[in-house]
Amino acid sequence: MTPRITLLREYFPTAICTGNALVFISEDSRVELTEHNRGGFASEQSIPVIRVRLFHKITTGEFEPGHYEDFQLPDLHDLAGEIEKFIQSAVGKNIKEMS
Repeated sequence: MTPRITLLREYFPTAICTGNALVFISEDSRVELTEHNRGGFASEQSIPVIRVRLFHKITTGEFEPGHYEDFQLPDLHDLAGEIEKFIQSAVGKNIKEMS
């Protein structure tokens, strides 16, 4: 698992760790957090991007991908707080209600 995702796991103890992502699942939503490094000239010094992908359950019972948002905040506490606010506003539930 990537370094920042490992650290975010402590902020989101109800998330399921898949080895590549942190996943929150509810009856009608799924949220995945993954880490990505942006290439480029200063890629070694840049802060990794945490991508938050939203999925909504469709009538067949499968989760269909929807919107995603990328977060690139240097402070881990701020990063976790902004991710939590995004998830809550996007799915209409507190993260603690998703487990």
